[in-house]
Amino acid sequence: MLHPDEVRNKLVQAFPNSEVLVEDMTGTMDHFQVLVISRLFEGKTMVEQHQLVYKALGDLMKEAIHALALKTYTPEAWK
Repeated sequence: MLHPDEVRNKLVQAFPNSEVLVEDMTGTMDHFQVLVISRLFEGKTMVEQHQLVYKALGDLMKEAIHALALKTYTPEAWK
């Protein structure tokens, strides 16, 4: 099982000065809803943004996370 704070910590390290919210969707600690608002997404397509998040999560995506509902935004798009 993976606590949402562990997911959040990984993403905060990868996306400094960004807003990161992680929620356990089912209580099983393997289905997460993630929101990342970051300037690092500027100029990137949504697919590229999601790829950056998957890369940041690394092995957690293979081992501990069963499902990920992911929303990514630049600060401008979030407004």
